[in-house]
Amino acid sequence: MKKINVKGPIISNDDKWIYDMLEMDSTAPKDVIDALPDDGSTVEVDINSGGGLVTAGSEIYTALMNYSGKVTVNIMGMAASAASVIAMAGNPTRISPVGQIMIHNSAAGVYGDYHDQDKLSDMLKQLNEAMANAYQLKTKLPMDDLLAKMDSETYLNADQAKELGFVDEIMFDDQIELVADGGSGMLPKPAIDKITELMKQNNSGMITARSIDPFKLSDSDIDRITTAVAQKLNVKPKVQTEKTFNPFAF
Repeated sequence: MKKINVKGPIISNDDKWIYDMLEMDSTAPKDVIDALPDDGSTVEVDINSGGGLVTAGSEIYTALMNYSGKVTVNIMGMAASAASVIAMAGNPTRISPVGQIMIHNSAAGVYGDYHDQDKLSDMLKQLNEAMANAYQLKTKLPMDDLLAKMDSETYLNADQAKELGFVDEIMFDDQIELVADGGSGMLPKPAIDKITELMKQNNSGMITARSIDPFKLSDSDIDRITTAVAQKLNVKPKVQTEKTFNPFAF
């Protein structure tokens, strides 16, 4: 799997050599386009950027959207401005629990009279709508809502970004819970999930979690639960010479 980094400011191809000479992180369209494999294999794009040129960001976004293979985007820290547009090209787009997305209006300056300033204002509004198109394609939110968020310069943490549809996943959400004391005897989280799922099944003739009175389980009930869980976990149940019972906690 190919890893592509989008780090530092998003800049033009023409300016790339300056940042390289100064040994500064930066990303130009050619950095991403040249790194895309020819065979359509999966790529992961790691983003940590405060943004930069709208046109450069748009070119990178379009190249990733047009790529024939799977593109996974990981927001490692910040995906702001033009970098947030690039992040919308992921399928899926994932964000670190400590990551952020920032969206805002485009900005530019021009020297000229009021006619020139009016033209610049119209151009910036069109750029905002162009960027919002990428957000809308990803989030399905109304255009007016997205433009309002851009107008107020909106920062989104991981939970907010997922709730609004800017990302598909929060990274590490599915990791097993860690236990400080390795010798505590606690069951691994996947085992607990499997047991819970198993005990909620009615079609196998097994009692459900809601119907269990832990103080009234018979020996045959205990045997049925033990056997079924052992089969689910693909292990052999421990044979006991004496029947003992420690109540389940629900």
